[in-house]
Amino acid sequence: MTAETETGTDLPREDYFTAPLTPEEVAELPAGTRIDTEGREESFLAACFTEAQISDTIFAEMKGRSYKDDCDVPLTDLRYCRVLYSGFDGKTYIGELVVSAQISGDILEIFRALYDAQYPIGKMVLVDEYGGDDNSSMADNNTSAFNYRTVNGTTTLSRHSLGLAIDIIPLYNPWIYERDGKTVIDPPAGAEYADRTLDCPYYLTGEDLCTRLFLQHGFTWGGNWVGSKDYQHFSKEIA
Repeated sequence: MTAETETGTDLPREDYFTAPLTPEEVAELPAGTRIDTEGREESFLAACFTEAQISDTIFAEMKGRSYKDDCDVPLTDLRYCRVLYSGFDGKTYIGELVVSAQISGDILEIFRALYDAQYPIGKMVLVDEYGGDDNSSMADNNTSAFNYRTVNGTTTLSRHSLGLAIDIIPLYNPWIYERDGKTVIDPPAGAEYADRTLDCPYYLTGEDLCTRLFLQHGFTWGGNWVGSKDYQHFSKEIA
């Protein structure tokens, strides 16, 4: 895949890691692009953590995918966030999320702190790249937020439907619950990681930086649930 900036640069996505980009050029690159931030000033980094109302371009990606035909959430209630994150390879990548306007400030602060600490995150693109299919996104270890859908196995709308929940590093932090007397693991591809005694550096444990930051910002963590354990899940109740 290639991406073109306002300056006319046309490079394979991975080659932007060595290109001297401006914040404006970074804003034109697709999520998942690896970029070079070595030695960049604070003003450059700050300009890479942004929020905006849902544009026509972003809505065209969402429509019929995360924003289902029966979705009644006003677009004005949502925000498109761009952040930087440290990949599992230690390199810097562009990430994107759609969240509620009520938590967008929290999200930018949390992910800036995670980036500064080089906290590893596998992938972060809109769930629309998976056709709005949550299990496909999770199986690809994709961190995502807004998706107008029900809780698996129920008719209850998920907090993701309001943009008030986010799933982080989901392959390694699955949701483990009981249904009809059987243990269910979502995503199924993350079944081996239901064993929380494994030596895995990507587990959300309650003591890790990511969990602590979300809790400090008033979110609840699915790993603290009593009836089930949703280790990837953070959500916030808004009065």
